[in-house]
Amino acid sequence: MAPVIAPSRTRSVVAVFTFIALWGFAHSITRYSVPEEMEERSFVANLATDLGLDVRSLEERNAKLDVIHSKNYLDINKDTGELVIKEKIDRESICMTKTTSCFLKMDVILSNPERIFNIELEIMDINDNAPVFRRKTMHLDITEATPPGERFSLTNAVDADVGANSIKTYYLSESKYFNIDIQTGSDGSKYVDLVLSGKLDREKQAVHNLILTAVDGGVPPRSGTASIIINVLDINDNAPIFSQPVYAVNVSENTAAGTVVFTLNATDLDEGSNAQLVYSYTLYTSEKTQELFSLDPNSGEIKVKGVIDYEEFQSFEMHIQAQDRGTNSKSGHCKVTVFITDLNDNYPEVTIQSLKSSLSEDVSLGTLIAVVSVSDRDSGVNGKVELTLSQQESLPFILNKSSEGYFELLVSKPLDREIIGKYDIILRVTDKGSPPLSENETISLQILDVNDNAPAFSQSFYTIHVVENNLPGALLTSLSAFDPDLNENQYLVYFIMEKEIVNTSMSMLFSINPENGDLYALKTFDYEREKEFLFHIEARDSGVSPLSSNVTYSLIHTDNHLILRFFCCNLCETENMRFITLPSTKYL
Repeated sequence: MAPVIAPSRTRSVVAVFTFIALWGFAHSITRYSVPEEMEERSFVANLATDLGLDVRSLEERNAKLDVIHSKNYLDINKDTGELVIKEKIDRESICMTKTTSCFLKMDVILSNPERIFNIELEIMDINDNAPVFRRKTMHLDITEATPPGERFSLTNAVDADVGANSIKTYYLSESKYFNIDIQTGSDGSKYVDLVLSGKLDREKQAVHNLILTAVDGGVPPRSGTASIIINVLDINDNAPIFSQPVYAVNVSENTAAGTVVFTLNATDLDEGSNAQLVYSYTLYTSEKTQELFSLDPNSGEIKVKGVIDYEEFQSFEMHIQAQDRGTNSKSGHCKVTVFITDLNDNYPEVTIQSLKSSLSEDVSLGTLIAVVSVSDRDSGVNGKVELTLSQQESLPFILNKSSEGYFELLVSKPLDREIIGKYDIILRVTDKGSPPLSENETISLQILDVNDNAPAFSQSFYTIHVVENNLPGALLTSLSAFDPDLNENQYLVYFIMEKEIVNTSMSMLFSINPENGDLYALKTFDYEREKEFLFHIEARDSGVSPLSSNVTYSLIHTDNHLILRFFCCNLCETENMRFITLPSTKYL
């Protein structure tokens, strides 16, 4: 039997049937093809015509459809003999397996006489399903050390449609690092692998967001998408880096212990333990530096630990490394130079050299007393000093700057021990810091005596009343001269200068104690015989090249009294001494 094309009232319906009749007990198979999802009451075929039946017999013979193993999606219009869609047909719900062919089998049953026609309705697939990924988001962890060419399986998409309407291909969003490789299974299914095509660097891009699109072969095509989130896992491929290779820090001396000097902050582009840093000094950092400054291994804080003295060290160099905690750890290095700022914390110093502790009072002007050097351990203005003499205006001394930091202390005025015998010379040195610091140094200078003063009597003349007829050995008077010099220059000896009176030596008439100047009469004086005596007494010191002074005595007798007058001649020279004849003096 030749195939017959069923008449069509709807463009989407294609009905093809094969008719086989066995007269007597008839057996026939009729096949139709319709696309799924046709609207209700859509025309499938003219069943009466295709089966060679009179339309009126359908009602008379109680024609009905018996659907095998399925619900009844079709119906017979007994008035027209047409086979129509009773309910929308979803091919994917009827044929759940991925087979190309999908049939609904049913029987058309007629009574009186009974006759059965076998009908097969092929449900043609339409592209009514888009590809769907079983996982809308796929997460992959890939280490940045993974070599290009590595493959990673992805969850493939599924499409309930079949044939040309099933998945045709996959597309990956643009990426410099990834592409896809599509594989076809034995059943025609498409599988996709993600292929690494470039070298990953987590530090440049830690996460890659890709879109995988599955496209079917329908017209028009349908598509479905899934997100691929790729986390690039870190490896320890980056060394810690300091923001600069050399840091310069200023710190004042005497800064309190515990003060934070500087905080290092190295960075490591890695993550986790690969980016956890430990700071430490390298072997290039001196022990002295490590004694004065501490380094916190975790925070990178540099703190003052000891006493910083600018005068001992003006700067420190710290060589520091930052090392990560990763496997096969890496390290970065930097240098920190700490410059110490000077404070005015040192008093200026005075050093006395070539000191003379004593000088003769007759030294010449310009005589050197001492060489004075001044210094200050501070620097800059804190270390500049000025040396002065306290009460310089009243002192017979002067400071003369001989060279940088050195001064000469010189005699500037004549010295006189008898006026001032000892000087306490106060040297004051002051720096120019703020506030200034000063220091005093005292030089004690003893002025040595020279025999530059002759003995001096306190009066220019004396009057002594002497009783006539005195006893021999009687004390007439005590003479006293003064000499401001010291020691032997002050020790006086008294003498009666020899002179004959009436063929009698003065030493026969008078006696003087050379040590204390007591004058004695050696005989009894008689006014009627001796009216006047003229003689000289000398006071002489014991210095080398002794100096002396003289007193001239005039002794005049009265009846009962003898008047003895002394005329002093200080610093007289014995050889040139003149004797003065005095006029008579009345009795007092």
